[in-house]
Amino acid sequence: MYSVRHRILSLGCAIVLLAGCVSIGAEFPAPTTSMIKNGATTRTELIQLFGSPSQVGIEDGDQTWTWVYVKAGVFGQPLSKELHVTFTERGVVKSYSYTSSQPEEVQRGIR
Repeated sequence: MYSVRHRILSLGCAIVLLAGCVSIGAEFPAPTTSMIKNGATTRTELIQLFGSPSQVGIEDGDQTWTWVYVKAGVFGQPLSKELHVTFTERGVVKSYSYTSSQPEEVQRGIR
């Protein structure tokens, strides 16, 4: 009995590993300078552009929102991107940063 369960569990794990990619977070578009303006873009506009944030928090007393997307394949390097936004007390963007390991975005940033 143990042997059959062990084989089924091993087979199930192998199928899951070979099945493909695992992703964390929701895919969102890479921001452009026309999409986010410091001192002007609101929380509502960001939700319309990127959906709900993955994380919320406080940084130096200011509210922050973060969008994170990670896609990891069985045999490939994980791809990730993160948008981090800090808001003023009025709820408009104070500052933001965006990082990505997506090959096409890395190449654009290097040029």
